[in-house]
Amino acid sequence: MKVIAVIPSRLASTRLPRKPLRLIAGKPMIQLVYEAAAACPGLVDVIVATDAPEIEQLCREHGWHVRMTSESCRSGTDRVHEVAQQMDADVFVNVQGDEPLTRPEHLGALLELMKKPGVEVGTLATMCPPEEVAQPSAVKVVTDLAGRALYFSRATIPFDRDNSGAVRYRKHLGFYAYTRSALDRFCQWPESELERAERLEQLRFLDHGVDLWVADTPFDTIGVDTEADLQRVEQILRSR
Repeated sequence: MKVIAVIPSRLASTRLPRKPLRLIAGKPMIQLVYEAAAACPGLVDVIVATDAPEIEQLCREHGWHVRMTSESCRSGTDRVHEVAQQMDADVFVNVQGDEPLTRPEHLGALLELMKKPGVEVGTLATMCPPEEVAQPSAVKVVTDLAGRALYFSRATIPFDRDNSGAVRYRKHLGFYAYTRSALDRFCQWPESELERAERLEQLRFLDHGVDLWVADTPFDTIGVDTEADLQRVEQILRSR
C-alpha cells in the first residue's frame, strides 16, 4: 500500500492571520506538523499543499516537498485532492496544517486502519476531556460496535438522558485517510445539508452512504484557530 501524506496550509486565516508561519516553541507551526508526519514510517512522501509563496519558500529552504495549489480551493480536502491528481498512491492522508501536536502515532493508527479490507475512509478519535464535552469546538463522534461512524456533531452526543455519568464521549480528531476513489467522489459531490448545518465536511461521506471508519488514539491534539489555542500548545510543548 503506497501512502502519501498531504498537509494543506494557507495564510488567509481570519481568526489567526499567517497561522502556519507563527512560531511555537521556536519553530513555525507548519514545521512542527511536517516533522511529525515525516517521522511516521509507512509513508512514501509528505507534501505541503499551499497557495502561499511564503509557505512554498519556507518549505524549499528546509528541503520539504511542497506543491502549489489553486487559490480557489474551498477546503483543505480540495487542496489534498488537487495534489492527488498529480501523484501515484493508493491512499492519501490529510494532515491538517494547524495541528502542531500531530504525532507519528496519529498517522500510524490511520495506516493500520486503511490496511483493513474494504476500508475507504478512516479518521481518528480520542476520549473527550470532561471540560470539552459541551463545547461546540470539540466535535463528538458516535460509532457502531465495529468502528463505523454513525454521526459526528458539535452537540453533546450521545445524550445522557438519565445523567448516569457512564457515557463515554469521544472527540473527533481532524486527521483523514482516503483511497483515491473515495477522495475523488467526495470532491465531486456538492456540500450536503448536514455538512452545511454542522459545518463538518466529513458528514458528506455519511450522507452518501460511505462508511467512515474510526480508530482510537490516546493522544489528543489542539487545532490552533486562535491566539489562545497557540499559547496552550506553546505551554504543552515547552513542558515536554
